[in-house]
Order: sequence, then C-alpha cells, then structure tokens
Amino acid sequence: MNRLCVSIFLLLILTVLPISQVLADELIVYSARKEHLIKPLFDVYTKETGVKISYVTDKAGPLLQRLKAEGKNSRADLLLTVDAGNLWHAANEGILQPVESATLTNNIPAHLRDPGQQWFGLSLRARTIVYSTDRVEPKQLSSYEALGDPTWKNRLILRTSKKVYNQSLVAMLIAEHGETDTEQIVESWVENLAAAPFSNDTKTMEAILAGQGDVGIVNTYYFGRLLKKNPDIRLALYWPNQDSTGVHVNVSGAGVTKYARNKAVAVKFLEWLSSEKAQNLFADANMEYPVNPGVEAHEYVKSWGRFKASEQNLAKAGELQSNAIKLMDRAGYR
Repeated sequence: MNRLCVSIFLLLILTVLPISQVLADELIVYSARKEHLIKPLFDVYTKETGVKISYVTDKAGPLLQRLKAEGKNSRADLLLTVDAGNLWHAANEGILQPVESATLTNNIPAHLRDPGQQWFGLSLRARTIVYSTDRVEPKQLSSYEALGDPTWKNRLILRTSKKVYNQSLVAMLIAEHGETDTEQIVESWVENLAAAPFSNDTKTMEAILAGQGDVGIVNTYYFGRLLKKNPDIRLALYWPNQDSTGVHVNVSGAGVTKYARNKAVAVKFLEWLSSEKAQNLFADANMEYPVNPGVEAHEYVKSWGRFKASEQNLAKAGELQSNAIKLMDRAGYR
C-alpha cells in the first residue's frame, strides 16, 4: 500500500508540476566554444551546486540554425558562443529571451552586453596590432586606420575577411567613422597587403615571422598561444587608438534560449559565470580577459600590458555586420 501511495504521489507531481521544476537540477547548453574550454568550468559548477550540465558543441552558425529548427521543442536552456556579432544574430533571430538580473548588470559593463539584456559577454579578447620586433619600432605605430599609410606598403598581413572577427572589427569602424570613411580605410589596407589574406591569425603571425610582412591584426589569445610555444618569439603586441576610441574588443558570451525549460537555473549559471571565481576560470582557459572589471586578468595575460579599450556597445558588431561584409567586398578585401 505504501509503494502504491508513493507511486500515486510521484505521478501527481509529474502531472501537476511543469517540466522545468521536475528537471530543475539539469541545464542543457549549446556551445560554440570548444569542449576543452568549457567542460572544466561545467564540472566545477556541478561540483559546487549539484546542477548537472549536458552540452552540445558545434560552430555558431549550425547551432543557431538548429535552435531555429527546433523551436519550442528545443531542450537547450543556454546558448554559449563567440563574437558579439553571433550573439546579436541569435537575439535578432528570436532565439534568445531577455533576462533581468541585478547581478549581471553589476558584473558586466553595459557595452559588453545586449541593450535588450538578451546576451551577456563573459570573456573579453582584444583584436589588436601585432608586429615584428626585428623590423618595426613601436613608435612607428598608432592606429588601425594608420595601417593604410604608405609606410606599410607591402608590409601588412591580414586574416581573411570571411572570418567574423574581422567583420566585427570593420563593423565597429563603420559605427565610428561611417561607411564612406571606413571603406577608404579598408581600401588603404588592401593596397598595403604584402600577401593574400591568410585563413587564420596563427598563419598571419607565422607569415610575419617568415618575413612576408611586418605588421598584422590578430586576437590576443592567438598571440598568447604562439608565445607559449616559443617564449622567444620575435613578435609583440601594440595597443592602437589609445589617444582616441581605444582598442577594438570582442567577447565570448551567452544568452538564455527563448524556450528554455530551466530559465531560472540558466540565469543562476550565467550569474555564476560573471563572478570572480568563474571569470578567472573562463578567461584563463583561453588566455582572455575577464569582462567583470573587478576581476584581474591572469598574470600571463597582464604581462602584455594595459590598454584603453573601446566602449562602443558591441551590439553594433551585429547590427552593421552585413554592411561590413559588403564594404569589404567592394574594397577588394577577400
């Protein structure tokens, strides 16, 4: 009789309570960040809270398409991805939902989160200038725009325009200068190219090391990876635009999915990700910077020097991405 009563009680719970309450100790994440960067973080959270985290990893584009196709049937509670442009597209496509959280508002600066509170930056990377220490003096450098000066004729190395990181950079230049002036800037870059654009930042730096060019633009964590392999590498970072808008920065970040079954759990996890402990874990794993201004970067990352970062809201990277792609094509930047 007791077993029968227990069975009836459990059946009533399953019937009456929404599935979000039944599965309140589980979180499902769709992640465009690689497994080795996120799993240790998930493991720490599970150990601290008991919340089980299941995850699916893929590139940002396929994950967004999957969420759109799944619609209300999606089991995903959280989308974790790289680049503000991708996060903006997720919000614009109706894949995410607004989150009201004083913790997130306090921990994450306004320019690193969606104005509509649908996504939040969680780690910061700078897309800055890298140069050969053998052939370039830092005093020769000044800004992104100045890489189009005649000084750098046949000396500039760039990554392909097809990568979202460069699309976001150009989108933010449009936000600052307008399309006409930005197109002239990008055209001047193209005129100074020492070689056809490379497929990734590592190859960009390797080309500079090989003497194919002298300066380039890369994400800081790519520089860190190369530096760890070879501490004596003859490259250094330069922080441009320090007398004007500051260094272009971008984020990896996350948002709660529109049909999240465990919204409250997802929000709690986001809040934890913005905390001091998690910020160090999340940023340090990929040699990035914390977004929380109260948290110091890893000593290794801090050794590259301090810089003033742009405070334009990164939503512009998504809003103007289509314009940036068309502009780069017109300018001959492939």
